[in-house]
Amino acid sequence: MVEAVVALLMFVNGEIKEARIQNNMALCLRHKREAERQYSASVTYKCWRGEAELEENIDKSLSIKKLIVQ
Repeated sequence: MVEAVVALLMFVNGEIKEARIQNNMALCLRHKREAERQYSASVTYKCWRGEAELEENIDKSLSIKKLIVQ
């Protein structure tokens, strides 16, 4: 299923390694600040709003399968 989401993206050496669904942009920015407290030169975080293909996990939670960038 494709839905509009706010996601916290983790980049390692310029490549997306992880994408987590957030409830809203304010919460995403808070989690971004918390994650950046553990500094690493090769890791950056960004909040992103757009569409993503989602999949349902075994515990009925949703996770991002693929980002749709236009």
